[in-house]
Amino acid sequence: MDKQRKHLTQQIIQAGQFLYRQGWSPATSSNYSTRLSAEQALLTVSGRHKGELTAEDVLVVDWQGQSLEEGKKPSAETLLHTQLYQWRAEIGAVLHTHSNDACVLSLLEQSTELRLHGYELQKAFTGYTTHESTLVVPIFANDQTIPRLATQVQQWLDTHPDCVGYLIRGHGLYTWGAQMSDALRHIEAFEALFACELKLRALRAV
Repeated sequence: MDKQRKHLTQQIIQAGQFLYRQGWSPATSSNYSTRLSAEQALLTVSGRHKGELTAEDVLVVDWQGQSLEEGKKPSAETLLHTQLYQWRAEIGAVLHTHSNDACVLSLLEQSTELRLHGYELQKAFTGYTTHESTLVVPIFANDQTIPRLATQVQQWLDTHPDCVGYLIRGHGLYTWGAQMSDALRHIEAFEALFACELKLRALRAV
């Protein structure tokens, strides 16, 4: 294993340990990736417990989502990772989690967008500098046909270049960053805002 791959693999392993401890990637749910080269990514192998990842639980895929390592199966959702690397060359890491708050909020929100406004924590996202902005998070219907879902996501990305994450209804969150630390920062910020939104909606319903 070369030095770069070893370093990026360790980032994925550490991200899995952190996200599992937070309860955002229970059991074998979720998938994580990093950009390996101009045409390849490192991705978690399908069905692995994310709190117990090892170097053997990471594989190389091409932009078509195909495994480049015999005997290792990529996640069915691989195309949702690789499309992001092709969309923006500066994206270096993509994280997909299955937190309770993300799932519940995506089911409660009846529209196709979650709009976050007035939170100071919005400044944690790349490109956002004030709480006075509105962070729009699209919500896509869950779909087991990933190429069809990827097409819907791409249509949104093409018209929203400032997008920093999206929800799949009843499923989870996708977010990304220039490097793993940026993607993890976005995950933490999203989860904190999801918790605030759920609490605010509960209080308003009383």
